[in-house]
Amino acid sequence: MDFTTHPFLNILWTMFVIFVWLAWFWLLITISIDIFRRRDIGGGQKTLWFILIIFLPLIGSLIYIISQGGHMAERNIEEAQRQQQAFDSYVDSRVASSGPAAEIEKAKALLDSGAIDQAEFQRLKAKAIG
Repeated sequence: MDFTTHPFLNILWTMFVIFVWLAWFWLLITISIDIFRRRDIGGGQKTLWFILIIFLPLIGSLIYIISQGGHMAERNIEEAQRQQQAFDSYVDSRVASSGPAAEIEKAKALLDSGAIDQAEFQRLKAKAIG
């Protein structure tokens, strides 16, 4: 019995081919995004890299990964850090300036600085809570 023609092996082979095909396109898209996101090269060099990736995809991708792979990782880390900082500052701006806890904290700071007395603090606290 010839096991190489078994239908299950054909299914496995087809799944493997689809996986490699999707991984290949993911790699091309990732390289293209990195090329256009770079700020250290001009438009002409970006165009040349992109043409190399489009017309000679295997050779162009290998050359780009070998020559720019480390820098690609650094750019991805920098972008992730920038996005995290932007998200953190957005969350801080939304959370710190609203809510009863923030109002009570502001009133406590005023009380500690002597700008208001204990009765005014209690009134502001009651207003913030409810």
